[in-house]
Amino acid sequence: MTEPALADWLSQTNDVTQVFLAAGQIPDLINMAGGLPEPALWPVGDIADLAASAVRDHPAQALGYSPIEGLPALRDAIAARFSRPGLGLGRDNVLVTTGGMQALDLIGKVLLDRGGVIAAQSPAYLGALDAWRPRGPAYRPMQPGSNGFDPLATMQGAQFAYVVPNFSNPTGRLVPLAERAALLAAAQATGTWLVEDDPYGTLYYDGAPLPRILELAGTGGTYDGPVIYLGTLSKELAPGLRIGWVIAAPRMIAALTTAKQGSDMCTSGLCQLMALGAFENGLTDRILPQVLDTYRTRRDALAAAMATHLSDLLDWQLPQGGMFIWATARDPRLNTDALLRKALDHGVCITPGSVFDPLGQDRRSIRINFTLNPPARLAEGARRLAAAIRATLEAG
Repeated sequence: MTEPALADWLSQTNDVTQVFLAAGQIPDLINMAGGLPEPALWPVGDIADLAASAVRDHPAQALGYSPIEGLPALRDAIAARFSRPGLGLGRDNVLVTTGGMQALDLIGKVLLDRGGVIAAQSPAYLGALDAWRPRGPAYRPMQPGSNGFDPLATMQGAQFAYVVPNFSNPTGRLVPLAERAALLAAAQATGTWLVEDDPYGTLYYDGAPLPRILELAGTGGTYDGPVIYLGTLSKELAPGLRIGWVIAAPRMIAALTTAKQGSDMCTSGLCQLMALGAFENGLTDRILPQVLDTYRTRRDALAAAMATHLSDLLDWQLPQGGMFIWATARDPRLNTDALLRKALDHGVCITPGSVFDPLGQDRRSIRINFTLNPPARLAEGARRLAAAIRATLEAG
């Protein structure tokens, strides 16, 4: 009997996610691979109160279908939160999504023809690459700030450009203000949509926050520019709420709304009301100082442990924020795809650089998360990782 076929793009995926899921069964594994927050920082009591209040006080909105675009009050709150002098935002500039990942998927549906070109900051977020994989895009890597980088030439002819200016996943890089302005200018000159993905924009540990590219694109009136800004509550409050948003020109919001209608019909009304309550009562602002203190301490602890155990094996830079340290092997013989499996044998999990490379060629880099584990576990993880690197090199 001939078996029914599956879509061809499924044969092009990587197996790293499956490896991670299987790794969860390893006793005493130190997981430094995922972009995971610290569960102890979730304000569980406050979130429970928000849920109870939403169901009790607004049962029809909480438990029924919501407008595809999102609850009007939440859209208004998001517009007010991101408005600035020179950047006028209203309800028509906002779409509520089921997490940031849905926003990436919708952008692919609205902007990407099969085989189309994406100008993407490289290395790039794995989730974005996965979201667009079914459309078989061609990638034109962008590395803002590198010698010879020409944003105008890179964006010309691309269906859209994708950047994570605040502490990029995976590199943790902060794109400086001048480079943000150059990216915006190139988008305006070429007529290319510029997707600004900002899941880590509140996680600044050193220095004052830089203006978002969206802010630079404001012209004083109601916003109608080329920047498509993506945000999420996953890193600010709790990922399980699955609340994200898109801020863009009204015609882009209308197009994304049409795509969302065929995706999930609407985002959970209960979770939207909880997000609205968190904004209105200042919950996200109240918990932020503790989040920053905890993650800053863990970042510094990982950096110190790496200096002790890994300084002869890896090169890295200390990020000013975010959730990751990006490290590159000093020895070109180290294949970090092979290191992933050897590291599991040593009780530590990291992410190889190849899954973040749109061209799939990076075999020397790794992404290491510091937000999930306390300092002592991070130190032990660095020790185990050093042993795994040496074992991988010895195995050839």
